[in-house]
Amino acid sequence: MRLSSINKTVISLVAVVLTMGALGWAAVPLYDWFCRVTGYGGSTNTATAGSDEILDRTVKVRFDASKERDFPWEFKPMQREMEVRIGETGLAFYEAYNPTDRPIAGQSSYNVTPFEAGLFFTKIDCFCFQEQVLQPGERVEMPVTFYVDPEMVDDRDAKLVHTITLSYTFYEIDMPQDHAALDQAGETDTKQN
Repeated sequence: MRLSSINKTVISLVAVVLTMGALGWAAVPLYDWFCRVTGYGGSTNTATAGSDEILDRTVKVRFDASKERDFPWEFKPMQREMEVRIGETGLAFYEAYNPTDRPIAGQSSYNVTPFEAGLFFTKIDCFCFQEQVLQPGERVEMPVTFYVDPEMVDDRDAKLVHTITLSYTFYEIDMPQDHAALDQAGETDTKQN
């Protein structure tokens, strides 16, 4: 009878450890999903086309740029702010420059403040949807196409928002395989010549 209670205890402990591990593994994707659905934490929505409705009310959109510490690119918005009608498609540009002598891959994370506006700020196309690779000395203009969903004016909290800030932070990532292969091929050609 003593052996049976030890077996139950061991099985219970293993079940607790497995449950905690599964919850830990699922936490990041579930939190990401929660933020995208609710706009919590400034997450935005995405769409394939603009809004069908454009209101007379306007909202000011401010653009902010930062980068991870020691990330060598220069990165900035090309305009600090714009005023758009709610539902109107806006187009803004950010500029990135690689001042180094090596190719660098980067990815951007983003958020919207105030957080109440995140659920209604909708991106149609954005440089943040894919990783960016800049060659040595390369300077690029990167677009973001967006609109503010007209449903914002009916939301209890978001209807009072008159200014939205879209912030991006760039950080370095490992070079994508297709670029790494091209870089290696280029180095081989250079050495042979």
